Amino acid sequence: MALTRVCVFCGSANGHRPAYRGAAAALGRALAGRGIGVVFGGGRAGLMGVVADAAMAAGGEVVGVIPGALQARELGHDGVTELRVVASMHERKATMAALADAFVALPGGLGTLEETAEALTWSQLGLHAKPVGLVDAEGYWRPLVALLDHAVEEGFLSAAHRSLLVVDPDPEALLERLLAWSPPG
Repeated sequence: MALTRVCVFCGSANGHRPAYRGAAAALGRALAGRGIGVVFGGGRAGLMGVVADAAMAAGGEVVGVIPGALQARELGHDGVTELRVVASMHERKATMAALADAFVALPGGLGTLEETAEALTWSQLGLHAKPVGLVDAEGYWRPLVALLDHAVEEGFLSAAHRSLLVVDPDPEALLERLLAWSPPG
């Protein structure tokens, strides 16, 4: 699969473990090193800033998308290739999805979880045929993966739909798996 840009969902905080920042920087460098652009939430704080800064430092293209109401709170990143200011969260997510060929989540909070779940749901419903991956730094996503496996066991999620999510602790290995990904069916 050809990837031109990857949408990265991640926290506007750094989290408590240095490995989260390390994974964000490694992902930014890996994407830039492969000539794959980054689409992200447009903030300068937390892991959002780390992935954007790393990609920019490695010569990559970085497009931020931020609602005007959040630009001041999340400190819109003016050091990226392009910063698009949009009217709403809905427009932010739609714009990010339209610009990207794949989705990758780093550690983050409720927004990261919601955006990742939405990308997976859109894939499950056939609204897009783009891979969705998790960088499982320090096992951060292990509880979510266990919940999805439990949903399969309990009959709320098919094994085929569970397999839509690609998980790897290493950003480079995850990118390799996303590049090899093909839609089910």
